Amino acid sequence: MNPALLASLGITLAAIVTLALWTGTHQKKKDKGSNAAIVAGVIIGTLVGGSSTVGTAQLAYTYGMSAWWFTLGAGISCLVLGLVYAVPLRRNGERTLVGMIRKEYGQTVGMTASVLNSVGTFINIISQILSATAVVAVIAPHLGIAAAAAFSAVFMVLYVVFGGTRGAGVVGIVKTVLLYVAMMACGVLVLQKTAGVGGFVDMVHGIDNPEGVNFFSLLARGAGKDLGSALSLLLGVLTTQTYAQGVLAARSDAAGKAGALLSAFLIPPIGTGGILVGLYMRAHADLYPGMTAKTALTTFITAHVPPVLAGVVLAGLFIAAVGTGAGLALGISTMLNNDIVPRVTRRFDDPAKAGRLAKVWIVLVLALAGALSCGSLGDIILQFAFMSMGLRAAVVFMPLLGALWMPGRVDKRFILASVILSPAAVFAGKLMGLPFDSLFLGMAVSVVCVVLGLAAKKKA
Repeated sequence: MNPALLASLGITLAAIVTLALWTGTHQKKKDKGSNAAIVAGVIIGTLVGGSSTVGTAQLAYTYGMSAWWFTLGAGISCLVLGLVYAVPLRRNGERTLVGMIRKEYGQTVGMTASVLNSVGTFINIISQILSATAVVAVIAPHLGIAAAAAFSAVFMVLYVVFGGTRGAGVVGIVKTVLLYVAMMACGVLVLQKTAGVGGFVDMVHGIDNPEGVNFFSLLARGAGKDLGSALSLLLGVLTTQTYAQGVLAARSDAAGKAGALLSAFLIPPIGTGGILVGLYMRAHADLYPGMTAKTALTTFITAHVPPVLAGVVLAGLFIAAVGTGAGLALGISTMLNNDIVPRVTRRFDDPAKAGRLAKVWIVLVLALAGALSCGSLGDIILQFAFMSMGLRAAVVFMPLLGALWMPGRVDKRFILASVILSPAAVFAGKLMGLPFDSLFLGMAVSVVCVVLGLAAKKKA
């Protein structure tokens, strides 16, 4: 590995971690809340991670434009978050999404939703550790998967335990700038190497393609699967604690709304660079023996980007995965501390004790995710991310919709049925190998439960 690249990588990582630690430990005692830029930093810093960069290039290597759904769907979801959800979420008065559900439907529903939602979020943390290890594998190819996963998990702990929500927001802004420079630079470099858009199109048409994949279609994997992935993103973002936490921490309704809308504008273009790189590496795969789809982006960077800039780019990609995993762990910790622990024991009612317990949860969650990442869970990063989003959506979306816009109108027994049966339907659909995304089945079950709950409440 080029010494200049390693030096650049090390300096960039050290600077980003230092910024996170300094910001998190130097907050003002009377925090008035985050401005729109910090809100966007929290959302983008968590939402745009390994799946939007390493994972997008990986999926584009096989399916082309279909890989855009993660960043395109994320942008659409942030648009809905800003225009529809931001103000109602803030005016509900609860600190967590599950808390809003519990407030409306009771302890049993709230506890069940919290556990199942945490499981869905946890799956996505695993995908981020897998993404981070893809970067580590290129930098230190002889480092085993266990060591790479442990290294990534430790960085996530440092990022969030000492940085907190505000640290994540500030670093999220820096990370966004880095990712824009990285992914746009990679995309431009691909177009330079292929003599422009026309040359790139000709190159793609020349790819050995025995499966007959339409690389320029957003539905290359099939409408049922790709539209299901889009729905997973849309509903998953709206039902994930971390993104809501960014809006809830805003200093005003206007700041929360503006931060979500800024995220909607900034996220989709990031995926285009990954798509260009993925298809370029597929067309020239014979030049890179040993390369896999998972390492398409990182291999391109080390092979074609000038060493100093390559170090900065790889650091940005690593921090992208680390920031997302850390932010999701923070969301799980917040749910556990606010929605489960107080129902089990009152020992942590003191804010100082609750704060220490939150850090313990983060360490435990990331340690478990790191351990599972070393197993045979597979290498399809986006598949983990989409599945995670779908499970969260199945658990939370309809109950949250009822709590925010239909208070007092849905029988809580049917909401409990929705919370349990909807994710079960998603899993069952996966096992049956349906020709469409099983989230559609899960959401259908949830809608039926809510409709029956409305009818039961009217009769009562």
